[in-house]
Amino acid sequence: MIVEKKHRRKGAGRQAPPSDAPAAASPVSQPDRLRRPKLRLKLPVGTGSGDARSACFLPTRSERPHSKITQIPAALDITVKSGGTLHENLDTPELVEIALRRGEGRLSEHGAFVVETGKHTGRSAQDKFIVRDEVTRDDVWWGASNKPMSEEAFANLREDFLKHLAALDDVFVQDLFGGSQPEFRVGVRVVTELAWHSHFVRTMLVRPTADELTHFTADYTIIDLPGFRADPERHGCRSETIIAIDFTHRLILIGGTGYAGEMKKAVFSVLNYVLPQKGVMPMHCSANIGPDGDTAIFFGLSGTGKTTLSADVSRTLIGDDEHGWSDSAVFNFEGGCYAKMIRLSAEAEPEIHATTRRFGTILENVVMDPETRALDLDDASLAENSRGAYPIHFIPNASAENMGPVPKNIIMLTADAFGVLPPIAKLTPEQAMYHFLSGYTAKVAGTELGVTEPEATFSTCFGAPFMPRHPSVYGNLLRKRIAAGNVDCWLVNTGWTGGQYGTGSRMPIKVTRALLNAALSGTLEGAQFRTDPNFGFVVPVAVEGVDSSILDPRSTWADGAAYDGTARSLVDRFKRNFTQFVAHVDESIRAAAPPGWFDA
Repeated sequence: MIVEKKHRRKGAGRQAPPSDAPAAASPVSQPDRLRRPKLRLKLPVGTGSGDARSACFLPTRSERPHSKITQIPAALDITVKSGGTLHENLDTPELVEIALRRGEGRLSEHGAFVVETGKHTGRSAQDKFIVRDEVTRDDVWWGASNKPMSEEAFANLREDFLKHLAALDDVFVQDLFGGSQPEFRVGVRVVTELAWHSHFVRTMLVRPTADELTHFTADYTIIDLPGFRADPERHGCRSETIIAIDFTHRLILIGGTGYAGEMKKAVFSVLNYVLPQKGVMPMHCSANIGPDGDTAIFFGLSGTGKTTLSADVSRTLIGDDEHGWSDSAVFNFEGGCYAKMIRLSAEAEPEIHATTRRFGTILENVVMDPETRALDLDDASLAENSRGAYPIHFIPNASAENMGPVPKNIIMLTADAFGVLPPIAKLTPEQAMYHFLSGYTAKVAGTELGVTEPEATFSTCFGAPFMPRHPSVYGNLLRKRIAAGNVDCWLVNTGWTGGQYGTGSRMPIKVTRALLNAALSGTLEGAQFRTDPNFGFVVPVAVEGVDSSILDPRSTWADGAAYDGTARSLVDRFKRNFTQFVAHVDESIRAAAPPGWFDA
C-alpha cells in the first residue's frame, strides 16, 4: 500500500491562513487545493464477495489529524478527475467559505448559511430501496417502506455513481460516527458533491475527537450526489431520484435530491438495522433529562413536536430525533439538531429560535430578503418544511456527553388531524405497546414530497420509513425495556382540538408543555382520571394551570354528534391498521386495543 504525499500545482490556489487567523475579506481566501491526476479515494464499504482493489491513502492536511483508510475486502475505488480537488474533513468555516464561493448558498444578516434545496424540500420516501440478497432476504420487512432492489441494479447504480463522481471538480469527505455510546456507534464515511452537504452531515452526525479521527475506520460509506440522475430502467428504481442501501456491502447511494436530510436518515436506517442484534433499542425520538436525573423520551414522526418539546430550559437535552436505549443509557445517534423553522417563534421556542442567528447553523428553504439578508420564518413560499440544522451545543442546556440514564417516562407524540384524541392520556405497558406498533399521527405538510396538508397515517414504531426489520423486533425490545425499568408511558396529542383539521385549531404549545411538566414531575400521580370511551386509556380530569375543558376533546367540539361519528371513524382506522400485527402479539396486547375490537 503506497501513501501518496500531498503536493500542490503552481497557481492552484492560495495557502489557507492558520486556524486562529481572522477570516479573509472577500474574495474569500481559498483553502489548500490538493490536485493530482487520477487520484483514487479508497472507501471501505464492509465485507463482501467482491475483489479488493489496490488502495491508497487520502492526501491529508498537515495541520489536522486524518483518518487512516484501511484495505479491506470489497473496498470501493473512487477516481477523482485530473486536476480535481479532494477536501477531507474540513471544518465549518472552510466548508462555508467554499460553499459561498461555489454559489451554493448565502449568509444571513446574523451569519447562518441559507440554502434552497430545489424541488426536493423533504424526504423522497417512495424512492428509497434496499438491496435484496442472501443476507437481507429474511432480515428485512419488505413492503412500502422497504422496497427491494436487485443486486444487478445496484451494481449498475454504483458503477454510474462512480463515473459521475470521477467527473467532479471537487469532492468532499467527512469521517463521522453514528451513535454517541462508543461500544455501539458506527463509523460512517460520507462523500458529497456539495460543500454545504458536507457541512450539513458534519453538523448532524457525531464528530470524532482528533485522536479518534487519526484511528478512524469506516463501517459504512455514503455517497451523496444531488446532480446525479437515476435511470429507472437501468437502476430498477421509480424516478431520477434514488436512495439505495446495500447492507451487505455497507454502501448507501443517494442521488437526484438536494434535500440533505436524506443522509442523516440513511444513517438512522443503518443503526435501526444493526443495533437490535446487539440488544439496543433504536428509537425515532427526542430525549431529555430532568433535574433529578429522570430521563424522558419522546417518540414521534416529523411535525409532532419532538424537537420543540425536548428543548426545555428546565431539562437537559440529550437529542432531538434519533436515540438508542441500551442497558446503561439513552444515547444520541447524532451531534446536531434538525428543527422545523416555519413560523418559529422567539417567544414560544427561544432556544431554537436563537440558533437562526448564529454562524454554523444551516437554514434550508427559509425565505431571506436578498438585500438586507433578514429572515422571514413565517413565509412558506419556498417550503412548509423549512429546516434548520445546528450543532447540539447551540442549545444552552444540552448534555455534554450526548447521553443520559435509562428513562423513567416515555411520551408517544401524535398530531391527530381528526381532533379526537385528548391532549394527554396515561397508558398501561400493554397500551403503550399497542400504540407503539400503531404509530398513529398525521403527515404534516412538507415532510415528504407531495404532502401539502396533514394526512392521517399509521407509521409503526413511530418511524416505519426508517425501520428495516419487522416491527415485532422493535416492539419486543421496547416491551422488555419498559418492564425492566418500570417506565411510565403517556400518549400526547399535539394535533388538533375543537374539531378536525380545517375546522379546529392546533393544540396550544403552552397547554402541551404544562401537561408534560405535570406528567414528568409526578404531579399527575395522585390526579383523578376518567376512562376514554373510545380507546380505553385514562385521561386526567383536571390539571393545574390548564383549562379542564380541553382535556375532554368532545366538549371542545361545537357538535358532539359530529365528534362521536369522527371518533368511530378513527377507531375503525386503528382497527383496520392493526390487523397486520394481530398474529404477532399476545392476548395482553390485543386486550389493550379499544374496547370491543376482538369480541366475538
